[in-house]
Amino acid sequence: MSKFIQVTTGNYLIVHGFDANNKEIIEEVIVTEKMVKIVAIKRIQSISAKYILVTGSHGRMMYWEYEESFEDLQKQLSYNSLLIE
Repeated sequence: MSKFIQVTTGNYLIVHGFDANNKEIIEEVIVTEKMVKIVAIKRIQSISAKYILVTGSHGRMMYWEYEESFEDLQKQLSYNSLLIE
């Protein structure tokens, strides 16, 4: 059974792959309104103080800015027994 967390996202970056010099091809997306999302835990690659790195379709990676605190996300993961401390 998949597990999910709720997160409020803002602006984000989409990594579309790499160029001939192995540099990431990044698209920056600026949003006008934040969006509440229910995200499958298995899509999350990492969480930093500013971004949640998630997998997307077609092998893309996305860096989402989020509104919650880092500690709030830790609590959500810990509550679901998904955080190793």
